[in-house]
Amino acid sequence: MATITELKCALRETLESRGVLGQLKARIRAEVFNALDDESEPRPTLSHENLLINELIREYLEFNKYRYTASVLTAESGQPEIPLDREFMANELKVVEDPSARSVPLLYGLLSHFLGGSEDRGGKRFLRGSASAAASTVTGT
Repeated sequence: MATITELKCALRETLESRGVLGQLKARIRAEVFNALDDESEPRPTLSHENLLINELIREYLEFNKYRYTASVLTAESGQPEIPLDREFMANELKVVEDPSARSVPLLYGLLSHFLGGSEDRGGKRFLRGSASAAASTVTGT
């Protein structure tokens, strides 16, 4: 018969192999943060720039399945619960995307633009998709 220590070890290995343990730890941290967060202290006004930056980060986090990290960002920053429309963000950033860029977060396209250079069309940055880089990031290949 297995000992409690062996059962704990087997449970931990199973949760780790399924990717659940990290999610549980992140969820616990998020809940502890929410419990400790002093809601009586007003948050500073969210500037337009911070709103866009936070949304770029949230889109990246959610694309990479860092959902609990994204939920902490939203709660801590005062970012609206409903994400901003991607087309709105692209217009605000004065970028035009090609169709392949729409499958990955805007942040990947911005990074690709500044690392590899992209065309400039009438003062608007033209973002090409970096889906292969994003896919390899997500799959770990």
